[in-house]
Parts: sequence; structure tokens; C-alpha cells
Amino acid sequence: MADTSAETVTVTERAADRIAEIVAGEPAGTMLRVSVEGGGCSGFQYKFDLVDAAAADDIVIERSMAKVLIDPVSLAYLAGSEIDFVDDLMGASFKIQNPNATASCGCGTSFSL
Repeated sequence: MADTSAETVTVTERAADRIAEIVAGEPAGTMLRVSVEGGGCSGFQYKFDLVDAAAADDIVIERSMAKVLIDPVSLAYLAGSEIDFVDDLMGASFKIQNPNATASCGCGTSFSL
């Protein structure tokens, strides 16, 4: 597993805590995969999945007890981003602050470049 570009995406302590809570109820070794896919109302959308294994070329970001995996293609879209977890009046969710996004939708899960 590659780890050379992990510094290009950061995970906040709130997000790491929430990831650790989520995977605590899953089989040992479960990790959160964050990826970017075509689609959504703004052109690209973020996808969050729980997986039990990393691909050989995944970037692995570790913070506290949490591991986040990002594939190299998605990393190009996420470079410089911060993954956070917010719990506000709109609900609780992971939010990505992406400096590469030129626009995003109201739901916060899709963006354009």
C-alpha cells in the first residue's frame, strides 16, 4: 500500500473519531474508502464505503484509530482536501472541504471542477 501522498488529504479529529465509532461495530480490519465518481447534480460525487482490504495502490491515511483509503484516481480530485464530520441542524455527515471544487450542490455530496 502506498502512503507517499497521504499529506495531500487530511482527516480531522472529529472525522477520525466518527470513523473509529463506525468501524468498531464492523469486523476487524474494516476501513473507510473515500472515492470520487462521475455523476451527482454537479458533475462529480463523493462516495463513502466500508471495506475490509486495501488495494495495492491505495493511499492510506491514518489518524487515531481510523484508516481512510483513497485510490490514485480519486486522489487527483481530492488533493488538498480535508475530510471532516459535522453534526448540525441539517444532520450528521462526513463533509469534504475540497479546494479543487469550483461549485458544489446544496446536499454537499457532489461538486464540479
